Formats: sequence, structure tokens, C-alpha cells
Amino acid sequence: MSRGSSAGFDRHITIFSPEGRLYQVEYAFKAIQGCDSTSIAVKGRDSAVVISQKKIPDKLLDASTMSHLFGITDAIGCVMTGFYADCKSQVGRAKYEAAQFKYKYGYTMPVDALCSKVATISQVYTQNAAMRPLACSMILIALDKEKGPLVYKTDPAGYFCSFKAISVGRKSNEANSFLEKKLKAKPDFSEDEAIQFSISCMASALAMELKSSDVEIGVISASRPGFRILDESEINGHLNAVADKE
Repeated sequence: MSRGSSAGFDRHITIFSPEGRLYQVEYAFKAIQGCDSTSIAVKGRDSAVVISQKKIPDKLLDASTMSHLFGITDAIGCVMTGFYADCKSQVGRAKYEAAQFKYKYGYTMPVDALCSKVATISQVYTQNAAMRPLACSMILIALDKEKGPLVYKTDPAGYFCSFKAISVGRKSNEANSFLEKKLKAKPDFSEDEAIQFSISCMASALAMELKSSDVEIGVISASRPGFRILDESEINGHLNAVADKE
């Protein structure tokens, strides 16, 4: 076997290749990239926004039952990117951990603690040969009383971090390039500006004109506490505002 070959090393999750790579973890990341969906999160002055493509894989499916946006608690929302079954499984575990935390300590679990817990669980999946990494990435948004709006992301490797803005999925490279160019300084968006900026980023990454049926948007803001998902009329209003600016 040549030293640079991956043959054999991608069959067991706990074995490093000679280059120090865990191929099955890398495959999980590639599965997320190949999911044909893109998600973006943006942090504003007093709000945080997540936006995701809305794709219905089968015309016979009820579109209202398919969403990549989930409320974990009243104060924390998330957008999932990757295999839908894995996404649902990770969201279920996150809800369980948040509920257990509140039952034990009497207050809502902070978003950084929740993201850390989900990341720890994901990292365990990279150690045990009887498990496979979940092919999904979670972006969490919340509004903290002391720190303000927060955006956290965790991935199949068990890494988590806070971001000013971040993208995951098929067109994440294009979206992240857009975010890096536009967000050289600390973002200072109002709620509406953050929503419209996220729409502009998605349209730029996908290189297409968006319709309200193409995306779903979730928001947490100081003016309206709690995670909420915008309806089509609200999304249309923001799409029109973006079109007027351009």
C-alpha cells in the first residue's frame, strides 16, 4: 500500500491515515456539502437571523412538514444542514439536553453550553467504531441578556465556535466569501437589515433571483423575544426591499 493511499484507512473511523487524517469524518463533511442545500446565519446589533434554502424532494410531500429551521427552546433556534434524518436526530437530542438542563438547574440552557454539549456528543461519534458521524451541521442563534445576539455552529468533528456570520452547505464557499467581503467590521445591522443582508448573501451565493418559496428565514430579536419563523408575506416584503435597493 502506498503511503499516500486512503485504502483501508477509510474503513475504520478510529484509525488515522499516515497523513493524520480521519477519512470517515471527512466523508461526513463531504456529505453535508453534497446535500444540495445552503444555510446562512448573520448576527446584527440586536438580532440574529438564519436563512436556508427550502427544497421539497418529492412533489407529493406536504411542504409544510419539511423545514430545516427548528426551535430548541423559547430562546434558542437553529438551522440544520445535511441529511434530513440526521438533522432531526440531532435536533431531538439538543431539545432533550436543553430540557434536562432546565429541569436540573431551573433556568434556560445558554446557547454556548448547548452548542458545547451537542459538539461533545458529535465528537464521541468519531471515537466509537459502532457509530458513524451524523452528516449534518447545526447553526444555533440566540439572544443573550448580557452578550446580545449570538451565532454558534457545530460540525460532525465535534468542533464549535461563535461567529459574526457563517454559511454551511453546497454553496458555503461562495456565501462565506460574500460575508468576508461585506463584514470586515463588526456587523451593526438592525433586524430588517440583517434579514435583507442574509437574503442578498443567499442570492449572491446561488446566483439566482429568490422567491418566497425558495427560502425559509428564522429570527431572534430584542423587539420580539423568542425564535420565530417568518411567513411568506413577511419574506416577500423583505425580498421587495432587497430588489428596491439593487
